Amino acid sequence: MDDLTLTLGIGAAVLLLAVLAVRVSTRLGLPSLLLYLALGVLVGEAGLGIEFANAELTQSLGLAALVMILAEGGLTTRWSEVKPALWPGIALSTVAVGLSIGITGAALHYLLDFDWRLALLWGAVLASTDAAAVFSVLRNLSVTRRLVGSLELESGINDAPSYIAVVLLASTDPVTWSLPLVLGYELLAGAVLGVGLGWLGVHALRRAALPATGLYPLATVAVCFLAFAAGQGAHASGLLAAYIAGLVLGNSKLPHRSDTVSFAEGMGWLAQIGLFVLLGLFASPSRLLDALVPGLVAGAVLTLLARPISVLVSTAPFRMPWREQVFLSWAGLRGAVPIVLAMIPLSQGVPGAQQLVDAVFVLVIVLTLIQGTTLGALAKVLKLDGGARPKGVDVDVATLDEIDAELLQVTIPTGSKLHGVYLSELRLPPGATVSLVARAGGAFTPLSTTRLQELDQVLVVATQDARAATESRIRAVDRAGRFAKWKGVSGDN
Repeated sequence: MDDLTLTLGIGAAVLLLAVLAVRVSTRLGLPSLLLYLALGVLVGEAGLGIEFANAELTQSLGLAALVMILAEGGLTTRWSEVKPALWPGIALSTVAVGLSIGITGAALHYLLDFDWRLALLWGAVLASTDAAAVFSVLRNLSVTRRLVGSLELESGINDAPSYIAVVLLASTDPVTWSLPLVLGYELLAGAVLGVGLGWLGVHALRRAALPATGLYPLATVAVCFLAFAAGQGAHASGLLAAYIAGLVLGNSKLPHRSDTVSFAEGMGWLAQIGLFVLLGLFASPSRLLDALVPGLVAGAVLTLLARPISVLVSTAPFRMPWREQVFLSWAGLRGAVPIVLAMIPLSQGVPGAQQLVDAVFVLVIVLTLIQGTTLGALAKVLKLDGGARPKGVDVDVATLDEIDAELLQVTIPTGSKLHGVYLSELRLPPGATVSLVARAGGAFTPLSTTRLQELDQVLVVATQDARAATESRIRAVDRAGRFAKWKGVSGDN
């Protein structure tokens, strides 16, 4: 058997085991990333004996996976849910990151006798919460929208300032007064590039009648990676550009949006699996014992001191109740991002970087076990459990080639107020009509007296001029029923 065949076989087996691990982790109440790390360790030198110690390749592959995870996070984040938490999220991803770096660095300087630059480098590596961990854990909780929105925005944005800080501290260049200006430029330019390329991507995809449905998700993800490359090329934050481009694309009326979101979720899972398995493969269990004490000390400082203080200061202007501040402090989940960031000084040969990588590996395992498994219980104790939020109506859109019209596929979820509404009561705008209803394995052409039901799939043909009003009307009836107009309920996000 040649090397390529063996590699593909092992890779496929690991991927299948990782997919099955999702179900196991759900039953056990453990974050799946821990099982992915364990798979990597089992495949590595302590298990099957595969040795992998290429820090530069690990950093490059890890960064690519991180871009995919951020793109998926942006594409699947609903702006209507995170908008109320915009400013707290920005404060947590900027002010809190700076405070966390300073507090953690100062504590490690005095407790572990690190020199200031190395201590601050540890603080910068550990300052960022992990998008993959936050997106996977929080979306299984039913806490309030403001908390979910704050944490999702924080985890999506704070990778950028942490990455910039690590790159600067890992270099030998002196720190000067212009550092805040450089940070400000990189973040602002990254955000502008993300918005601009996301907007261009939306308009290009709306006008493109591609020959296959599967090309739309590929093009959408490619826009996010293009935003990352453009950001890095402009010496701005490519990570922030990729996330914001995904956010713009995911909250726009894209053709085949549901297919795009499903594809992005699948690619996000693949990126998470590949990233954590790779990091587990890179880890050397024989070195982890030596890093146990520094890792636990850093974890205690971060969790019990730096995170609470940074959350308290950064959210103070928004008058958050203390219960929400406690939850935000405990929900600062760490995952692959700190390990990927720790690879930067290791690949550049910074003294003490190997111990940093090993300590971060230990810290991520310990904090994920402690924090990830207790967030749900903490939400209930703090009485922040907001109850299950009903799923909104799913409207997918496809451009009809050669005619000025679009096909909307509406899936009516359980609990929707569209249930029981007569077709005549839907009152779609001129230029739109319901052409087909799929129900219970069959399909039929509806009449004005047809009543919609839960789990129906409804096909609506609308001209491009009527498309926005049609989707808005459908969403309004989904929220408020047949009398949505008189209740003043709109379908705008």
